[in-house]
Amino acid sequence: MNPVRLMIVLIAAVSAIGLAVVMQRALGGKPAAAPSAVAMAAPVAGKPMTQVLVAKRDLAIGVRLTGDDVTWQAWPTEAVNAAFITNGAALPQPQGAAKATAAMANAANDMIGGVDPAKAVEGAIVRDPILTGEPITPRKIVRGGDGGYLSVVLSPGKRAMAVPVTSETAVGGFILPGDRVDVLQTRDLVGRDGDSGMGKVTIAETILQNVRVLALDQSTAAEKDAKSIVAATATIEVSPADAEVLTKAKATGPVTLALRAYTDLGGPSGAVPGRGAKIAQDDSVVRVNRGGQTTSTAVRP
Repeated sequence: MNPVRLMIVLIAAVSAIGLAVVMQRALGGKPAAAPSAVAMAAPVAGKPMTQVLVAKRDLAIGVRLTGDDVTWQAWPTEAVNAAFITNGAALPQPQGAAKATAAMANAANDMIGGVDPAKAVEGAIVRDPILTGEPITPRKIVRGGDGGYLSVVLSPGKRAMAVPVTSETAVGGFILPGDRVDVLQTRDLVGRDGDSGMGKVTIAETILQNVRVLALDQSTAAEKDAKSIVAATATIEVSPADAEVLTKAKATGPVTLALRAYTDLGGPSGAVPGRGAKIAQDDSVVRVNRGGQTTSTAVRP
């Protein structure tokens, strides 16, 4: 082939390739995946959304709410629970979603007494811990004026009672508010000690089991990073009948708190909160003789 013609063909080929690249960049500047992403974003942006009242920070039990503790957050309407508090205001949404939003707003107004939700929670006391971003629900708060801290955190039908404790009788101070404990009583009895005649018998008995600790002295929660609280008084949650048992026990002998495992809250492997079992008649007795004086202690196998 003539060298001149070959050069012309090569120049034409290179020019064609360059033109194709320029045209592709001019006409297809966005990646191929972009149309798909745009197509997917449209439905998400138009998804029905409802304003839900949520916590702005972690809220512990006993916190009295202020306007700075809560905020409104957009929430997918289809995921709004009936217990959530909404203000009825929704973000732009497709036609037909307004009816569902209005129904939810009416339900929220019924739960909080028909007043502005944001104002209704001011002064309310947190009954159960609420995490940052978690929706505020009527079950987790008690509105202001419904009682003080203890009357709020007490379970329905329960009573709060205080018992004197020391570092020794409260597991060295490692019992904290919110823990569950057994209450044991020790008392001395005078009885027949086998062949030795009359002697002192010390009896230890579990009078209450699996009860909740509400406070230690005036502390309703441990300070941040605190692992122990040394207190003189522990306030525990009991039933009315158990309150009578505890009052009698405090009058007849010292009481000791025994800390229960965090996972031991009841059921087959745990004890149902309430009165402990009485010491059986055939309990073993350990006798200690010191300096000619015999002391017997009843122990449970």
